[in-house]
Amino acid sequence: MALSSGILSTTTFLCVDTAPFRSSLLSPSSLRLSPRHPAANLRVSATAASSEPAVTKTREPRGIMKPRPVTQEMQDIVGVPEIPRTQALKRIWAYIKEHDLQDPQNKRDILCDEKLKKIFEGKERVGFLEIAKLIGPHFL
Repeated sequence: MALSSGILSTTTFLCVDTAPFRSSLLSPSSLRLSPRHPAANLRVSATAASSEPAVTKTREPRGIMKPRPVTQEMQDIVGVPEIPRTQALKRIWAYIKEHDLQDPQNKRDILCDEKLKKIFEGKERVGFLEIAKLIGPHFL
């Protein structure tokens, strides 16, 4: 019994009783699975797949992607009465950047104006990690 080893990309493999490369090794008859292989008993019917057209149904958004109604204070910033949490957070960040409300010395802190104070429990300064927590009560 002969052993050989080789490297294919970054995977090392060992072959037992390897033969020299011949194109006949890749013929369909040489690529048959043994009768004991689990995939040997699977059959795919071309007529079954083509008889029904593939219908892809878009899934309803769930969790943080599902639009939820928001309070009037939140509507003043995001501009819509119903919005997903992810989009609300994006619009709040757009509002912060548009009005230049980040602290110049520490960009992680937000200096709240009157609209943001209504959302962020009246705080003057809010850390950027607190934003997601503080907007939670504004989703109805």
